[in-house]
Amino acid sequence: MKIILTHEVSGLGAAGDVVDVKDGYARNYLVPRGFAIRWTKGGEKDVEQIRRARKIHEIATIEQANQVKAELEGVKVRLTTRSGEAGRLFGSVTQADIAAAISAAGGPKVDKRRIELDAPIKSLGAHSASVRLHPEVAAKVNVEVVAA
Repeated sequence: MKIILTHEVSGLGAAGDVVDVKDGYARNYLVPRGFAIRWTKGGEKDVEQIRRARKIHEIATIEQANQVKAELEGVKVRLTTRSGEAGRLFGSVTQADIAAAISAAGGPKVDKRRIELDAPIKSLGAHSASVRLHPEVAAKVNVEVVAA
C-alpha cells in the first residue's frame, strides 16, 4: 500500500515521503495514529506542503545539529513524579514529559516525536533517552527521575 508520511517514523522515512508498506502495517498502525495518510492523486499535492513545513522545523545542517547536541548533553534533566513503594511510578514518564523537562532545565526546545526511549520509564533513578536531531546526529540525554 502506498502512503504519505505525515510524521517522521524511525526506520521508514520522514514527513512528506511517499513509501510502500504492508497493508496491515498501514491500516492498523500508521493511519490510525496519524503518522500517515493514504496516497491518492489529490494527496500528492499535500506532499509538497508537508515537505515545506518540515524544512521550516528541521535542523538543516550537521553543524547546527552538533551545536544542539552539545547543548542537550550539557543539560541536567530532572523529573519529579509520584511514586509508590520500592520506587515504582504511578504510570510512566513519557516523551512529552522529557521534552517539557528539557525546556524547563534551560535546554533547547525539542519535539516530543524526536525523543526515543529504549524502554518505558516506570521507576525512579537515572535513565537515558536519545533525541534524533538529524538523520546522522542523535543526542543522548540523561534523565533523573525523583520522587515528588
